[in-house]
Amino acid sequence: MPKPSEPERGPSPGARDHVCRGYRRRAEFVASAQEFLAEGLAAGARVLYVAPGDEAALTGQLREDDRCGEGLDSGAVQVASVDAAYPSGTVVDPAEQVAVYAAATSEALAAGFTGLRVAADVTSLARTPAQVDAFARYEHLVDHFMAAHPMSAMCGYDVGELGGEVVAQLACMHPGADAGVTPFHLHGHARDGSAAALDGDLDLESRGLWPLALERAGLRSSAGTVAIDAAGLGFVDHRSLCALADYAERHATTVVLRTRLTAPARLVELLDLPGVRVERAA
Repeated sequence: MPKPSEPERGPSPGARDHVCRGYRRRAEFVASAQEFLAEGLAAGARVLYVAPGDEAALTGQLREDDRCGEGLDSGAVQVASVDAAYPSGTVVDPAEQVAVYAAATSEALAAGFTGLRVAADVTSLARTPAQVDAFARYEHLVDHFMAAHPMSAMCGYDVGELGGEVVAQLACMHPGADAGVTPFHLHGHARDGSAAALDGDLDLESRGLWPLALERAGLRSSAGTVAIDAAGLGFVDHRSLCALADYAERHATTVVLRTRLTAPARLVELLDLPGVRVERAA
């Protein structure tokens, strides 16, 4: 059955760059990183390249782009080896990881830069279920930080090594990703002070991914409710609303879904989902 026609939607307005790049050849990510970092340099940001390998090799990769080469010479470009920083099998602490980038952003501003831009291949930090669980949580938390601070990031994952399902679990916690990687985005760039923003489609393809994303996001309740800015939501089916109700019940809260869609309110009433309230998005 085709999805009903609803108002046109798009990504949450004002979102800073926080994108997920799934790649199959290492050269693809390097080229994307060069372009992403060069854009940051042009905007006056300090940029950081994080990837596997030693720092000399990583520096050589960036010098292939003249713009990044100039940044290396001026000190605006920094490189770091993910292998050196994180021993094999490391499970990151999400809050500590955000604190690291918060400090780096402050340092960049103190040094006269407009902010911090990071291109990071973090495949090695998402190889086990425990790593994926922690890193997905981190991706959501750091997106909240980026929504309020001058930091942007491109996160790279090797699809051939991790598989599309794992990359989707990480991509859905970003406000942006390659086309077709994830059907929805649950992220921190909310327009209206909501606990999170939700863009894309919640349909059959989202059936397993959506409950996982909700749990990993750990949305904070305020006055007994969790508000989600779903102005960018294009479709939601009954299964996804039931998952939202299950989340509300487990966490003893009410989830307020702020959307431009008309169907969710009718479905919530028909399904008798007391833990979900639908409001009209501005």
